[in-house]
Amino acid sequence: MTAAQSRTGKTLLYVPADAGALSLGAEALCRAIVSEATRREVDVQIVRNGSRGAYWLEPLVEVATAAGRIAYGPVSATDVPSLFDAGWLEGGAHRLRQGEPGSMPWFASQQRLTFARVGLIDPLSVTDYVNRDGYQGLRRALSLSPQELIETVTRSGLRGRGGAAFPTGIKWRTVLEQPAGQKYVTCNADEGDSGTFADRMLMEGDPLSLIEGMTIAGIATGATQGYIYLRAEYPDAHRILRQAIARAYEARYLGADVMGSGKRFDLEVRLGAGAYICGEETSMLESLEGRRGEVRVRPPLPAIKGLFGRPTIVNNVVTLATVPVIVHQGADFYAGYGAGKSRGTLPIQLAGNIKRGGLVERAFGLSLRELLYEYGGGSASGRPIRAVQIGGPLGAYVPASQFDTLIDYEALAGIGAMLGHGGIVAFDDTVDMARMARYAMEFCAIESCGKCTPCRIGSTRGVEIVERILAGEDPERQVAKLEELCEVMVQGSLCGLGGMAPFPVQSALKHFRGDFLARPRS
Repeated sequence: MTAAQSRTGKTLLYVPADAGALSLGAEALCRAIVSEATRREVDVQIVRNGSRGAYWLEPLVEVATAAGRIAYGPVSATDVPSLFDAGWLEGGAHRLRQGEPGSMPWFASQQRLTFARVGLIDPLSVTDYVNRDGYQGLRRALSLSPQELIETVTRSGLRGRGGAAFPTGIKWRTVLEQPAGQKYVTCNADEGDSGTFADRMLMEGDPLSLIEGMTIAGIATGATQGYIYLRAEYPDAHRILRQAIARAYEARYLGADVMGSGKRFDLEVRLGAGAYICGEETSMLESLEGRRGEVRVRPPLPAIKGLFGRPTIVNNVVTLATVPVIVHQGADFYAGYGAGKSRGTLPIQLAGNIKRGGLVERAFGLSLRELLYEYGGGSASGRPIRAVQIGGPLGAYVPASQFDTLIDYEALAGIGAMLGHGGIVAFDDTVDMARMARYAMEFCAIESCGKCTPCRIGSTRGVEIVERILAGEDPERQVAKLEELCEVMVQGSLCGLGGMAPFPVQSALKHFRGDFLARPRS
């Protein structure tokens, strides 16, 4: 049996079951491959892997040949006959042949730690996961004291990848220090920021890394129950997570006796109801408890009084899925990546008007320009990129003059931007930034939970003011009103939604003021 064959002697073809690939015809492609192979009396076996993140090449099919996996993409169902004619099962030449994925420049220069297995394995195979260093972190965690385990996470420099960038180890230590009793680990998988898809990709492509990370968090803090709060718009992730959790129980990586340690950790998935505000940790906890998603007043912090009034870890998917590699390889290994206070790697999502959109995992310290042009290939339209929005719909707009800024928390904060969940949305020089400011305010008005007046009323008034600006009604006066309103929202809102919704508006006014003032009266 060669490397190109499965245990049944069939040639393996990897076709992503990632939601992005599915939206581009991956199911029809699978049917076409099976049909053509049957017609030609060729034995093939299709493995449904996750996406490697090169979305401009999806569906990206990889064929296991004697020389290794060879990628072809983007492949449509109509391409299948010509691929068989070209001998793709042996890695034959074809216009869609991309070569060995690891040698492609877009992949070769990445530093994949959190996403090391995504695209390589069958997401539902515990065996595949273990064969690629899976559960080595949990194995080591069980040999350490809780204090040693948390110290490892703290020294690694891992900060929350959901947006707040709070040091993960400090949050965990706070939970550990609370009196013994019921404690919880919660994963905020309500990935609602525009232009972000890292959480979904990871849950669909390597769900066991998240499960392992949450189990380690439970071992570290004495928590015995975990919940993944998943956005309802992710049905494929929901299906995969539930199956992966079931298989982890079967293999005794979850349950009453984790890896024979005598320690318990249980895990389940809960679906959200589509509210953006539930991406905020206390709103998420309210929703998990069965109530309307509204922000809680803090203190107390969730680490002290969280879910059902008990000490609770709240981290996002990427944060928790990064923990296994840290515990396995050690704090110094992970801290060896990055720059300044931003340690490790970050899965960055390129979206919008970009030629090569997808996920890039690199150590902190590369520039926006490198991301946009060396990885992204410039705009999809071929026009100059005028601005990017970083950190979701509440993130600031960064002009082309600042594209040499490095990707790290402090460098971006220095120009009035935030990294957030690592999403970057590009716009070419045809964008109307005043209209983008209107969108930011409208988004806040729609998604506000309504609990505090600055957010609930301020966002609605903001939309009205920007509409008057767009209509050319005394723009100088309206801009002054808009700036005053933004300051009230920043200073007076209860949570980050109302407090940060003005950021894109303020940055658009700062860098693209002409789009607001130079408008003909309608």
